[in-house]
Amino acid sequence: MAALLEKLMELSRTANIWIYLIIFFGKMAEVATSTLRIVLINRGIRVTGSLIAVVEITLWLVITGTVLSSFHTDPLKMLVYAVAFGLGNFIGSWLDEQLAFGLSSLQVVVPDMVTANGLCEQMRKNGFGISTLEVRGKDEQQHYMLLMMVRRKRLKEGLALINGMCDNAVITVSDVKSQKGGYMRNAAKRRIHNPLK
Repeated sequence: MAALLEKLMELSRTANIWIYLIIFFGKMAEVATSTLRIVLINRGIRVTGSLIAVVEITLWLVITGTVLSSFHTDPLKMLVYAVAFGLGNFIGSWLDEQLAFGLSSLQVVVPDMVTANGLCEQMRKNGFGISTLEVRGKDEQQHYMLLMMVRRKRLKEGLALINGMCDNAVITVSDVKSQKGGYMRNAAKRRIHNPLK
């Protein structure tokens, strides 16, 4: 390890194309893992987040040390570092969307009981748990609110079903840190037995 770091430091004092590529891809990977770590810890997935932190800090030490050792003689290294930092944030947030860890809470307001009942039936057929409340709007007009807890991996599917049945529904989506009990605990088993899936 010491020999590898020494070689890297020696390379960092040159204007070799490889050092710019190492800085660029190393910094991009470090910031992407940092973004992912923050998301995981905020969603209560602490062990995975902590393991990612070890990779993140190792990359940070190596890449930052490489830039700091010669940035005053080669300002291009700072530019490469800064661009990789920005791109790493974008990639980290994209990775979060693709991996879709955790849960989301949906609140869906629909205009009438017929729509609410039809939507509940369709969502339940597709393995979603759903609760219904009567609510009143600004003019005391009666509406129905559907409350759902879904895994983020199924969020797009759930939203597509809702929009397909009621395109004028008012939908609010928020992240959930933890959940206890309820329909979701056995939702995977129910989906296995659903012939539509």
